[in-house]
Amino acid sequence: MSKKIRKPIKKEKDFSGKIIKILSQNANKPFNYKQIGAKLELDDTNSRNQIIKELKILASQKKIIESEPGKYLVKAESQEYYEGTIDMTSRKTAYFICPDFAEDVFIPTNNLNRALDKDKVKVYVYNRRKGKRPEGEVIEVLERDKTEFVGVIDMQPNFAFVSTANPKMYTDIFIPKDKIGEAENGDVVLVKIEDWPKRADSPFGSVIKVLGKPGEHNTEIHAILAEYGLPADFPIEVEVYAQKIDTSIQESEIAKRRDMRDTLTFTIDPKDAKDFDDALSFKKLENGNFEIGIHIADVSYYLEEGTILDDEAYQRATSVYLVDRVVPMLPEVLSNFACSLRPNEEKYTFSAVFEVSPTSQVINQWFGRTVIYSDQRFAYEEAQYIIETKDNTIPVDISITGESYVVSDEIVEATLKLDELAKILRKKRMQNGAISFDKVEVKFNLDEAGEPEGVYFKVSKDANHLIEEFMLLANRKVAEYIGKQKKTFVYRIHDEPNEDKLIAMQTVIAKFGYKIDFRNKGDISKSLNALMEEVNGKKEQNLIDNLAIRSMSKAKYSTDNIGHYGLAFDYYSHFTSPIRRYPDVMVHRLLQYYLDGGASVDEETYETKSLHCSNMESLATNAERDSIKYMQVKYMQDHQDEEFLGVISGVTEWGIYVEIVSNKCEGMVRIREIKDDYYTFDEKQYALVGATSNSILQLGDEIYVKVKNADLVKKQLDFHFLRRAE
Repeated sequence: MSKKIRKPIKKEKDFSGKIIKILSQNANKPFNYKQIGAKLELDDTNSRNQIIKELKILASQKKIIESEPGKYLVKAESQEYYEGTIDMTSRKTAYFICPDFAEDVFIPTNNLNRALDKDKVKVYVYNRRKGKRPEGEVIEVLERDKTEFVGVIDMQPNFAFVSTANPKMYTDIFIPKDKIGEAENGDVVLVKIEDWPKRADSPFGSVIKVLGKPGEHNTEIHAILAEYGLPADFPIEVEVYAQKIDTSIQESEIAKRRDMRDTLTFTIDPKDAKDFDDALSFKKLENGNFEIGIHIADVSYYLEEGTILDDEAYQRATSVYLVDRVVPMLPEVLSNFACSLRPNEEKYTFSAVFEVSPTSQVINQWFGRTVIYSDQRFAYEEAQYIIETKDNTIPVDISITGESYVVSDEIVEATLKLDELAKILRKKRMQNGAISFDKVEVKFNLDEAGEPEGVYFKVSKDANHLIEEFMLLANRKVAEYIGKQKKTFVYRIHDEPNEDKLIAMQTVIAKFGYKIDFRNKGDISKSLNALMEEVNGKKEQNLIDNLAIRSMSKAKYSTDNIGHYGLAFDYYSHFTSPIRRYPDVMVHRLLQYYLDGGASVDEETYETKSLHCSNMESLATNAERDSIKYMQVKYMQDHQDEEFLGVISGVTEWGIYVEIVSNKCEGMVRIREIKDDYYTFDEKQYALVGATSNSILQLGDEIYVKVKNADLVKKQLDFHFLRRAE
């Protein structure tokens, strides 16, 4: 580690901050100029005189006090330091996020003082004069956001360094020889930061797991999970505990439940699904109304509070859906078998049963534990075929059985009626201000080794909307039932959109001739829906879909019900997926407790649990996104010699981002790679402008590109610019 060189102090605009920092870190100990000079490793005459001068200036400004002749303390009420979090950029600088400031405080690289992205820190803020952006210096790291990192190990004779692909991790990690473990040069490893000595350029750490060789499929998937602190397997003791659970259906338990085994019931799920959370039952009533049951796997029956299995499920909080695998919240014996509502099997469920009129009005409702028998399992494609054709013979090309088969008239009639009622529910939601984000999902056809053979797009159709509407109905009515009793509950909340982000989005979409109506909350949602409809099928659709989603607040779990803006519901919770989401398990437990007459539970306890579940959901989403990027890069590795038509999806001073039309893979064309002119970034036009030709490359323009580099470790694509599309 390099030693700091003693050198004369230079007058800096923020030098007072260094003195404040020393005094703040030793708040009850007075310092004289010699002690401060020693802390700064400065002892020449010029430096000593400058320290004396700065101390007197700070004392005259009443920022410090002279507690005894020549000795100074920081004045408690004038300390200009604050607590908040660090938001690193990819340029080794950062911003300090703190509710005390209207804008984020800039932290230069040399003022980070060992703080890393998302760390909780104490910061001294200077440059608070009017018209100047505030800047700051980290005084103390209060709490590390994370201490475990994934990277590639570079072995030296007596030590090693681990460098990460994370652009926000600005330092490598030093590994002493005795903490390298079994790692070999070039391995992808998981390391833990254990210390960061004051004079060290890098933190010190140890290798806690070897993940494999870079670029290997399993290595990269496990690296994605490890990067976000997500588990790849269940601890053996949890698996053993789960295997011992009695999953048989008992007559004594059926007697405690509403028996709905004779009611027509079926599931509609993705064709590759293994865990079936929900089923629908349908019955025509003599008064012309319909009894519709939304039956959800009764996970809480098997998942007892306080057990190691429940603790593990809570810590995970969600299943993680990577491109080639699912990392489940619950062991397979529950997720794929006991709790999964498989066809032709009796299952314990927690149900919301509604009497619904032909106009989709809810006349009566009932919540409670049930037992069901699923008569049929459909894939979305099969249900869609019935809806579109009204035919009861499922053709071989979409059948999940691999053969053509006939569906009973009773199930066809139920499917068509449920579709009709769902469309009425959806129309009402939209009229009430709900926003429709039918974003195109990228999916991959994988071979037996998990390698991508092709890309396809998943688009929501009527069958998807049918299930969605009845799940939304159950979630809304359960939340409303408890919410109106003013009892503590776990809600799924969604705040109004960020107006600054909407304004920024307006700037971009205006280039395509679109606009958003900002007059009031209702106008914004109607305007966004109209926009989504207008861009459907156009080249800029994915770009605008992404911009709209980013402008929205993030939905989260909370005991403080503020409603759900995106769905236009005053009450909303998650009740319908307890196999893959822990909040749904909490909702089931609370609902049953309140149905049994229980008093309101402790709000603080459930708010803490809600926050944990929201955080884990965010990590899982990031991991899922990274796995898609990884698979896109892997797919493009095998198509390096092909030309692709792409749409410019982003413009920066260093180049353009291009999204390929045929597969939604996104990559970068560096500005220096565009050879037909010398281009510079025009911030006002949000475009690259050619110096000679004045030709413009801007958002939405179509160009042809070719793969230049596909980096699996960084999950990054670089493209060659070929030509503009005619």
